[in-house]
Amino acid sequence: MNPDLIQLINKFREERNWKQYHNPKDLALSLSLEASELLENFQWLSSDEAVVKNRQEIAEELADVFIYGIQLAEEMNFDIEDIIRMKVRMNGEKYPL
Repeated sequence: MNPDLIQLINKFREERNWKQYHNPKDLALSLSLEASELLENFQWLSSDEAVVKNRQEIAEELADVFIYGIQLAEEMNFDIEDIIRMKVRMNGEKYPL
């Protein structure tokens, strides 16, 4: 994970004194809420229509999902690359070719 990106996210949070609210439970809850907001961009539209009509909003909500995911990983001392590699390996075992 790019340390500059993590530093940017953390600086933004620290400047607003939001870290006090960023415990694992609340970060997971916020991640879920942002994922729901991402889904709203697809509601009642075909995938193609949604992508054309809501491309910018999709990007913004996806960014929010990533930000909360990164913050949750940081709070729990997870190495993002390590846990992704672990999960892909596990999925390969669960869903072999």
